[in-house]
Amino acid sequence: MLVPVSWLKDYVDIDNIPIEELEEKLILSGSNTEGVQKVIEDAKKIVIGKIVEIKKHPNADKLVIPMVDIGEEVIQIVTGAENINVGDYVPVALVGSRLPGGIKIKRGKLRGEVSNGMLCSAEELGFGDSVIPKDMKDGILILNGEYTLGEGIEEALGLNDHVIEFEITPNRPDCLSMLGMARETSATFDLATKYPEINIKEEVEDINDYISAEVEDKDLCRRFVGRVVKDIKIEPSPTWLQLRLMKAGVRPISNIVDITNFVMLEYGQPLHAYDLNTLTGGKIIARRAKKDEVTTTLDGAERKLDEEVLVIADAKDTIGIAGIMGGEDTEISDNTKTIFIEAAHFNKKNIRTSSRKIGLRTEASARFEKGIDPNVAEAAADRACQLIEELGAGKVVKGKIDIYDDKLEGWSIEVRPERINSLLGTKLSSEEISDILRRLELSVEKKEEKLLVGIPTYRQDLLKEIDIVEEVARIYGYNVIEATLPKGATWGAKTNAQVIEDYTKGALNSLGLNEITTYSFVSPKSLDLINTPEDSFLRRNIKLLNPLGEEYSIMRTTLVPNMLDVLARNYKRNVSEALAFELGNTFIPREIPVTSLPIEKKVLTLGMYGEDIDFFSIKAIVWELLNKLGIEKCVMEPEKNHSLFHPGRCGNIVYGNHILGTIGEVHPDILENYGFSNRVYVADIDFNILLQITRIDTIYKPLPKYPSTSRDMALIVKEEIYSKEIEDIINNNGGDILETCTLFDVYRGKQISEGNKSMAYSLTFRAKDRTLTDEEVNKVFDKMLEELSQKLSAELR
Repeated sequence: MLVPVSWLKDYVDIDNIPIEELEEKLILSGSNTEGVQKVIEDAKKIVIGKIVEIKKHPNADKLVIPMVDIGEEVIQIVTGAENINVGDYVPVALVGSRLPGGIKIKRGKLRGEVSNGMLCSAEELGFGDSVIPKDMKDGILILNGEYTLGEGIEEALGLNDHVIEFEITPNRPDCLSMLGMARETSATFDLATKYPEINIKEEVEDINDYISAEVEDKDLCRRFVGRVVKDIKIEPSPTWLQLRLMKAGVRPISNIVDITNFVMLEYGQPLHAYDLNTLTGGKIIARRAKKDEVTTTLDGAERKLDEEVLVIADAKDTIGIAGIMGGEDTEISDNTKTIFIEAAHFNKKNIRTSSRKIGLRTEASARFEKGIDPNVAEAAADRACQLIEELGAGKVVKGKIDIYDDKLEGWSIEVRPERINSLLGTKLSSEEISDILRRLELSVEKKEEKLLVGIPTYRQDLLKEIDIVEEVARIYGYNVIEATLPKGATWGAKTNAQVIEDYTKGALNSLGLNEITTYSFVSPKSLDLINTPEDSFLRRNIKLLNPLGEEYSIMRTTLVPNMLDVLARNYKRNVSEALAFELGNTFIPREIPVTSLPIEKKVLTLGMYGEDIDFFSIKAIVWELLNKLGIEKCVMEPEKNHSLFHPGRCGNIVYGNHILGTIGEVHPDILENYGFSNRVYVADIDFNILLQITRIDTIYKPLPKYPSTSRDMALIVKEEIYSKEIEDIINNNGGDILETCTLFDVYRGKQISEGNKSMAYSLTFRAKDRTLTDEEVNKVFDKMLEELSQKLSAELR
């Protein structure tokens, strides 16, 4: 919301408040700003001039020589502008002047003729292309009205003004107006708000002789106000009106359109003006569109509508999309003689839905969809009529249409002063609280130990006692509220799950992995890229009703595509090695179609590639993480049927009867889909199960009193035998004295027959209550060899 300070001064007496103080205090009271900009920067010696004569340039067909009266003298200027005429008031940059941006004007000659300055366009004065009137876009800024010749342009046109850009939050649609920001300014500085005095001096004839109105769908149109103005004169607006709109970011069009935009900015109530002579049947109707109805809007585009879109129609056709944009057929034109001004209140949810459905968002729809006060419609329509009368642009017809069956009344909220002080840590009296609330134009009535606060209908964000607490806090001043400790048992702490999550992330960071965070919205094609089978539960996903696009149209059921996307992006940018992890939610629907909230399953996904990284690298990281989480007795079992992984380089992490996840090398076909030419390794772990079995508290174990003894065991086994099978037999026969079993060598070579391999293990034995003898160890060792020979045909090498 762009707010010119000079416009704000019409409603609040802030002449003596410096712009820096104004911005700072408005921010502190809750009106956050995006910045302050002066309308015209670094300009000097730019004055008002009047063209008294225009001569042809003797040496150039496209140049003219206007003689410009600047008060003290008449100067000659050479220009190529085509929109100037004798009698026009124009901004003149004199010799030695400086334009915004630092451009200096010097005396010069153009095709042999002396030019003693320059006529300025709106763009050269610092206005953006989007707000310059179309008829002045490629020409000089023509000033409507009479001015003092030679007066500085900044003073004459108010260009020494500042514009504050406010960031308006969705819950404060009342602040999308000059009067709304005036009320905020008044409350902040404890000043009175001066509202426009609406007085239409002369009204003629009767509106009922011109038009009637009907609202068919009152659930979508709560109030409909209309006024008629005759003898319309379409012409450019006076300069003061054009400049106010331009400062506020709106392009001037013509006097009638500019007035409706001015009132929208002033009151926050969008207006629309129809050419009354183009309406059929002398009637205007607010109704739902018919199925597949088509209308052409002011931007010239055909819009296909359905029964959920509210339209404004005459007795025959649709003439506009309610609250969004009017129709092309009823547009105000130079031939317009009678207009109908509409000021209505439309259902905000319907406007939002309709705007998205037809792909059209306007200044009007942006206000309606946030919710506006229906009680301001009449005042806005009258204000527009007043301005039309003041500018001599038409005669106001007596009477008005006002369909308002379900009137919105103000409401009250009971507040407790002691509750306010308790929450804020203040010691405000009831009188001080009442004074603050009255500054906000809220009525206050004392009711025993409570205050009954009356809420005006434009403050639709004030519904509960806590809302009033916030109002008191921001106007009293967050910066002056002393820091105090909250009372009661309000100390927060992280849950056990959050502690484990933080610990997990820290552990993975310490192991050299970087955390990534990706979108929960993904493309359906992501599941195709990882070769997900058609019947996989991962394809039971939740589709978004209003996606940002195809790339973000479903909720993710796995983090693997996101991980591969990140790794592929790094790989394509020549990052030689990448190790990453993501701990995030996947979303599993309970049923299809979706009728309830999905199951949010926490998943930990690791991904890595690099010259020195292989399957055992990622396995070692996972095992070290499990060790840090206090999870013991996990084993790796081969997995050959997982579509994501290489069938010979993949395994499941098994804890008891639970599969914690899967580790493996990504399938070559999938690597090709992502553009990899090297190997990539991924681990996909169910974090919900990890949370149940993690034990990160430290348990003290005394150091052993008795010495250990070790044996090495080198076995020749068939190639297809897994280490786990051997380790299971060793551990099952180790009894109470086997402390560790570690594989330290795998050998294939000349001394080993083809189809076999040698696997060497280091075994450590220890007893808790005695020193072991060789006989005890040999007995257990021999039993292990016997079992290995019987079950796996293993031979001692």
